[in-house]
Order: sequence, then structure tokens, then C-alpha cells
Amino acid sequence: MSDDNSEITGSDEVDGTSGFSTDFESADLGDDESNQGLFDDLLSGEPIFENKEVLRPSYTPHELPHRSDQINKMATILVAALRGETPSNILIYGKTGTGKTASAKFVSKELESTSQKYSVPCDVEYINCEVTDTQYRVLAQLANKFIEKNEARIDDRVATLESLLDDIDEYDADAARRSADATAPGEGADDRTASDPFDFVSSADAEPDADGSSGDETGAQSGGSAVETGGSPDGSTGASDSSSSPSETGRGDAGGTGHDEATTDSSALPPNHPLESTAFETRAEVEDRIAELEDDKESFEEVPMTGWPTDRVYSVFFDAVDYDERVVVIMLDEIDKLVEKSGDDTLYNLSRMNSELENSRVSIIGISNDLKFTDFLDPRVKSSLGEEEIVFPPYDANQLRDILKHRSEVAFKGNALSEDVIPLCAAFAAQEHGDARRALDLLRTAGELAERSQAETIVEEHVRQAQDKIELDRVVEVVRTLPTQSKLVLFAIILLEKNGVHSINTGEVFNIYKRLCEEIDADVLTQRRVTDLISELDMLGIVNAVVVSKGRYGRTKEISLSVPLEETEAVLLSDSRLSDIDDVQPFVQARFEN
Repeated sequence: MSDDNSEITGSDEVDGTSGFSTDFESADLGDDESNQGLFDDLLSGEPIFENKEVLRPSYTPHELPHRSDQINKMATILVAALRGETPSNILIYGKTGTGKTASAKFVSKELESTSQKYSVPCDVEYINCEVTDTQYRVLAQLANKFIEKNEARIDDRVATLESLLDDIDEYDADAARRSADATAPGEGADDRTASDPFDFVSSADAEPDADGSSGDETGAQSGGSAVETGGSPDGSTGASDSSSSPSETGRGDAGGTGHDEATTDSSALPPNHPLESTAFETRAEVEDRIAELEDDKESFEEVPMTGWPTDRVYSVFFDAVDYDERVVVIMLDEIDKLVEKSGDDTLYNLSRMNSELENSRVSIIGISNDLKFTDFLDPRVKSSLGEEEIVFPPYDANQLRDILKHRSEVAFKGNALSEDVIPLCAAFAAQEHGDARRALDLLRTAGELAERSQAETIVEEHVRQAQDKIELDRVVEVVRTLPTQSKLVLFAIILLEKNGVHSINTGEVFNIYKRLCEEIDADVLTQRRVTDLISELDMLGIVNAVVVSKGRYGRTKEISLSVPLEETEAVLLSDSRLSDIDDVQPFVQARFEN
């Protein structure tokens, strides 16, 4: 064997758990500065983070400080699912960052793990209605998730039944071998004693009695054995199979085998026969059940994300949910966005499903930032949906401090935070209506800024820089994604402010907006529509628009910019259409034109 392998050292070795080794300290970069790559300087610093993911909103912690009351209330409602009952529907209210989604996910995870512990079928499905915001998409996504679950369960059942067939084959082979040994040359079959453990083994040549059995023998060969017990249809003991059908119960003419009930005497089975603890009578019934399950799996049809009539999507979803006996909890986050976009038809259908379902039961958890969204619901939907309501109040500064301290112990390496960092992050977030998400973003961003500057400790200055960066990033993202018409309106306001115009009114904005549209050959909207766009910018927090009275001249909006001017202008000019505008001065002079 070559000695080349002896040269593999340090960073060349593959770590069996996390890919390639990241032992940067032992790497020999030599003295040549040309060996220093783009990332070498960045990697030379000591990392501050131990696990950055715990500071992200998507992380669900194992413990949620200051939310035990709300969690316990949810648990007392949902415990009905573990008893096989239908839990009440729940509506969860609270402002952004008050722990609604994290608490609901925490409880649902505990519910699913407990249901597995006690072998109680219970499924929880989460839908973010800010992304999946139409009835079609919600039903299609749910239908496909339950089809996937059903297919997985069918695969498990088929595997169990195929294992049962293997056990039957092994038992029959062993029985035949022992029977052959008992009738070896020199010994007649009649020499067997009543105590012979294989006295129950049937002969293939035996004549069957009128009741279908073979006299005093039981037909241990799998095609002729018969049993009826209370075991699982899949051949397992314990909880009964939730999708049991007549072919699985072993009652009557099960599986089309034509046996009479007289053949189901379990005492006729030899000891430890594989079918003894199942509800199947014969091998043929097991094979028939496997064929049925595979037919069921073939019959499932995945719902496309567009193209089907909504009633067909609902029908597929309904059948997928009702395929098994189980309790289903559907969690609809940002449920107000679904109602705003598609009305309350989805909620009406989901809340009325239980009256039609035969095997399963459905409960809904709705999560909303809008405390008044139910005011617009149909009274029937409102009464059935809001059976239980849980309110999540905003966190105060002390509670936010506890949350940040709890997360920081996992997120950062030892002594990475100065004492004033967590209180400052908590104070900034408490001003933002007690938003824990904002507090976590601040702490994470402060850590990233400190790490980029290769500082060993996060200090107050990093938090203040993070506050400015988060605000700017939000503005940049919102402005960048605005429609072109809204960008033109905002650009008109910026041009007026840059030229020292105070108390900007709607008419001045509209006049400059018209000239900008002509310059880039865009459609000119009406002044009323421009006023609506200004209101939308106000709602996004980009401008501040206040309605003031001008006496007999009527009312108008006085508009001012609420975001950094230069950064916002740079984002607008990065748009290829607006960047074509070279000389903006004539547009400002046009603000008083009629």
C-alpha cells in the first residue's frame, strides 16, 4: 500500500459527524502572503457565537419564560385529543413578538410526543397564512400533507403484514420439518402420542369436515388456519389499528375466504402460531389486506397548487383526513391574513367538518395579531371558531431581559456579553410594544457586528449600531419591494424635502409625480389614487401623513418623510426605471402647477 495516506493530516481529515475538520489553527499557511485567501482574516478571529440559531424567530425553545399560564391553558384544552375526544377550537391573540407561535408550537410538539407515548393517533399541522393565503392553497397544502402521512402509515402497515407472512412461512417450514422428523423411516405416523406438540399439524391429504375444518386437525399450513382474536389487524398487539375494516377484523366472510364462523375457534390454533394474536384467519386474508392497502395508496392523488375546482380540493382533503381514525389539530398562523384575502369560507368549511367526518375529528388553533378580526366573520363561524380564547400580553422590559438571558446562555460563548447589553436590548424592544422577536434580532445583530469587527466582547455600542442597522434594513427592504407607482410618489416627496419644502401637501406631491411619470413614460394615476398610495406609505411607516383643515379651502394631508432621506433615495435610484431621471430640479419647480 502506498505511503501517500500518511500525508493526510489536520484539515485534510474528514470528521465523521460534521464533514471536514475546521481546525484552522493547525493549518499551515506558510509565510507567503499570497496564500492568504479572502476569508482567512475573517476566520482568524475568535467566534463569539456558540449557537446563533437560538436567537432566530424560527427556533422553538424547550422553555418559554413568562408564558406558563398561556401554555397550561392550551394544554388543558388539547388534552382532550389524548382521550380520543375533539378539543375545543382555540383563538390566540397578541401583538407581534409576544410568544404566540412559539408557545403554540411548543404545546403541539408536546401533544404529538405524548400521543406517540400512549399510542393515541394525533396529528398537528401548521400553516402560515401570510404565505398560504387563499382557501385553495390552504386546502391543497393540508390535503397533500395528510396524503403523505397516510402513505407513510400504509407503508408501515404493509411492512408489518409482510413480516407476518415471513413469520408464517418460517412457522410452516419448521412445522413441516418437525413432522418429517416424527414420521422418519421405521416409525409410523400412528405412533405419535397425545402429548406430541405437533399433533395439531394438519395433513395436506386430510378430508375436510362439513364445517370446512380438516377433522381433528387444524391445518397449520397458512392457507387453512383460522383464528379470531382481538389483536391488531397488522399482526401486532396493543392499540387497535385505526383503519381497521371488515377484512381486518376476521369476522364472518373476512377477506373473501369463504370460511364459516365455526372455523374461527382460536383454540384450534397450534401454540405460538403467528396468526394467534391477530385478527386474521388465514394467510390469504393477510395477502388480501396488503393488496387493499396498496390499492388505497395508489388511489391517493396529490393536489396541484393551481388548476382544480375548490370543491374537488376540499373533497380530496376531507377524504385524506378521514382515512384514519385520529384527532387532527390544524394550526393557522396569521389567520387574519387568510380572512382578509379569502373571506371566511375556509374557516367555515374547517369548523363544520366534524359533523361529516366518520373516523377523525378536527380542531382548529387560530393565531392572530389583530384583536378585532373576528368582527368581520360570519356569526356562525365566529361562534364555532372562538370556543376558547387566549390573550398573550406584551412583554415588559424585565420579562424581555429574562428571555434574552435564557437564550444568550446557549447562543454565546462565555463572557461574550458585557453587563449592559441585555438590559439595553430589552429596553429598546420594550419601547416597540414588548416585542421579544425584536429583542432577539437586536442581540443577534449586535453579536454579528462585534464578530465582524473581531471584538472579543459585545458592548453597548454594538447594540446601538444594531438598532440603526435593523431599522435601515427594514426600510431598505420595504422600499425596494414597493410597486413602481408607489416609488414615484415616494420619490416626489423626497425631492420636495431635499429642496427644503415644509408641510408638503398632496397637491404638490401629485404635480411632481405627474412630471416624473412623463419622464419615464409611466401611466399617470388620478390624484385620488395618489392620495391612497400616500396613505399606504403612511401605514408602512415610510412617511407621516396627517390630515389638517384649511378652513374654507377644505382639508389636505401634510406629509413628511419618516425614514433616512439619503438611504431611501439611494434605494429608489437603484431601480432601473428611476435611475434614468437625470435632472430633478425642473420637477421641484413644478410643484405649484395646476
